[in-house]
Amino acid sequence: MIDTVEAMARRYDELLSAMADPDVLADPERLQSIARERAALEEIVTRYRDYQKVTRELADARQLVRTESDPAIVELAREEVAALERRQEELLAAMRELLVPSDPNDERDVIVEIRAGAGGDEAALFAADLYRMYTRFAERQRWSTEVIDAHETGIGGFKEIIFEIRGRGAYSRLKYESGVHRVQRVPVTEANGRIHTSTATVAVLPEVDEVQVQINPDDLRIDVFRSSGAGGQNVQKNSTAIRITHLPTGIVVTCQDERSQLKNKNKAMAVLRARLYDLEQRKQAREIDAVRRQQVGTGERSEKIRTYNFPQDRMTDHRIGQTWHNLESILDGDLDEPIEALIAADRRARALAGEQGRS
Repeated sequence: MIDTVEAMARRYDELLSAMADPDVLADPERLQSIARERAALEEIVTRYRDYQKVTRELADARQLVRTESDPAIVELAREEVAALERRQEELLAAMRELLVPSDPNDERDVIVEIRAGAGGDEAALFAADLYRMYTRFAERQRWSTEVIDAHETGIGGFKEIIFEIRGRGAYSRLKYESGVHRVQRVPVTEANGRIHTSTATVAVLPEVDEVQVQINPDDLRIDVFRSSGAGGQNVQKNSTAIRITHLPTGIVVTCQDERSQLKNKNKAMAVLRARLYDLEQRKQAREIDAVRRQQVGTGERSEKIRTYNFPQDRMTDHRIGQTWHNLESILDGDLDEPIEALIAADRRARALAGEQGRS
């Protein structure tokens, strides 16, 4: 492993030198490519440089234990050796996790589908809260969002909303959000102040292109109809909404957000490709070993992944058994800490699976 990371460190230094080359600076596309590669290596190289420093300090401390005659200094040196050995192991574990191959979809844009579950109007309001949480999180990342299709309730909730988030690394940050989200609170519709439990499901799908998912046009039934929502005279007078049915799987996608029939069709096809890709990925996931299925982010829709408890002002992620407080901030898009914790748990699980596979 150390040889592998050493090679990465040499490559990192080469990339730093290349970024100062006038020929590279004059070529924006090449500069951007080098910058991306350098950024991908930066975290593990930083850990490796820390590891080298700790290893040198550990050698000095051990030498002091062997050569020093003063018992007090020897005792201090032994304590330092123990602390440095722990730090060395931590850095080795971190590098092992970082060496786990990344998901090939990590850099992709995503399509997010939120649906109200159990709980009637309160579930629909919770779905709207989740939609706002993810769009606010996207704003913090300087990503763009666009609604593909939405079915609203009369009190500001969503029975279903499908939207796109575009931004570098969107899937890598949001893929752990797939699953059943549960809320415990007093609904605005509850006159007696009783706490209700409601749910909403979230699906985060990587957006894929036509090359990755081949769709036979003969397998599609495409229906055109008038939009049921507000949208001006153009929408009201013309049939611009699109419903696409994939006959082999029975998947149905609708899009009526745009005034252009072609734009609605393109959006609907993007959602269909993402769903078919996800269907195939989950089929493959069911065929792998038990260790892999237990790790974070399997995407099983039936899992209750998270609880938002308003009376106790906390959010708990059940997959990693971790709790955060300040629900108001979290629902305003402050998701960095939970997401980082899930990423770290996923890396540890995959590193463990890799070690077990090699043993």
